[in-house]
Amino acid sequence: MEKLALLVVEDEPAIRAGLCDVLAYHGYGPSAAETGEDGLRQALAREHALVLLDVMLPGMSGFEVCRRLRAERPRQPILILTARGAEDDVLEGFRAGADDYVTKPFSVSELVARIEALLRRAGHGTRTEPVPFDFGPWRVEPATRSARADGRMVALTRREVDMLALLARERGRIVSRRMLLVEVWGMRHVDGIETRTVDMHMVKLRRKIGGEPSAIETVRGQGYRFVG
Repeated sequence: MEKLALLVVEDEPAIRAGLCDVLAYHGYGPSAAETGEDGLRQALAREHALVLLDVMLPGMSGFEVCRRLRAERPRQPILILTARGAEDDVLEGFRAGADDYVTKPFSVSELVARIEALLRRAGHGTRTEPVPFDFGPWRVEPATRSARADGRMVALTRREVDMLALLARERGRIVSRRMLLVEVWGMRHVDGIETRTVDMHMVKLRRKIGGEPSAIETVRGQGYRFVG
């Protein structure tokens, strides 16, 4: 099945790459632009199932891109994704023609749910299953919630699959407990929360995909890192 084309217009390289990784993991075909002008050009050059649009862009603002794109393609689904969450900004986004408005920081689960809702309303059907990915020697299959390596298969929970996907996406970088709570558990306000939930889930996950040394390194006081 052909992947749905989604366009990400975001000037911050890390955020842009992260969004594209998340979309690819969930089975979509993402492309990216880092300026408003380039985003508008790409959006008009081909059909996209959805355009994810930052507001604070170099050159043409996201609001202006939204207005021009809506004028040229009245049926184009547009999701504004920005740190500007004041009521006036949200209202301006909707007046510019946005179908939805998500403020940063956001959880990946919330973002994916919003994307799926917009795509359903646009007639693109239900969610595409996340694609398989490698985690060290393991081949992780999100559709069946399982992992295989050397003839061995282990069952995973949805949360464990999401934990592995996040660690794999951030390979070599520290993934904090806060980031795990936001992106895997879907929490939006985690500052000051004292919880061992992440650690307990990590212990269970390590038991399932064990090995010495572990591919999941604990960085004391900071979080975890995939080093496989």
